[in-house]
Amino acid sequence: MGQMSKIILDEQAIRRALTRIAHEIIERNKGVSDCVLVGIKTRGVFIAQRLAERIEEIEGEKIDIGEVDITLYRDDLTHKTKDQQPELKGTDIQVQVKDKKVILVDDVLYTGRTVRAALDAIIDLGRPAQIQLAVLIDRGHRELPIRPDFIGKNVPTSKSEVVEAKLKEVDGEEEVMITQKTSL
Repeated sequence: MGQMSKIILDEQAIRRALTRIAHEIIERNKGVSDCVLVGIKTRGVFIAQRLAERIEEIEGEKIDIGEVDITLYRDDLTHKTKDQQPELKGTDIQVQVKDKKVILVDDVLYTGRTVRAALDAIIDLGRPAQIQLAVLIDRGHRELPIRPDFIGKNVPTSKSEVVEAKLKEVDGEEEVMITQKTSL
């Protein structure tokens, strides 16, 4: 079994994508005074922190950040049985979400199951005015009716491909790779 990989976003492209998303969040919400960023662990949290930094640079206003930990079988990396679902490990949201606009942040959107688990977790904390979704990569193949509001890059993929976002904070490098699993 061989593999062919290619980089679809390099460090500069990731930075540009996140800067664009930050501007779009500000524009869509007419500022960020009633917004909260909630990152899905692990990489979504770091993306949320970077978005918060950009938003503060642009708007001169801090935006609150929380995190939600969904234990993943990473359905884009491993084969799963039908009964396996993402499971909520914990949330760390120190701010009120009730009546706020919550922007959920993740690295790669695939089937939508992780996002669905995160939505449940947020709604359990209080009823937000609105929940929006920001992702670095949308790779398609949704199994649920979930659509991102903010997308760094759309990457049409086949199910035999793996999309992996690598961030300095976690992986020591900064890139998004697509790997085609080939069988010999």
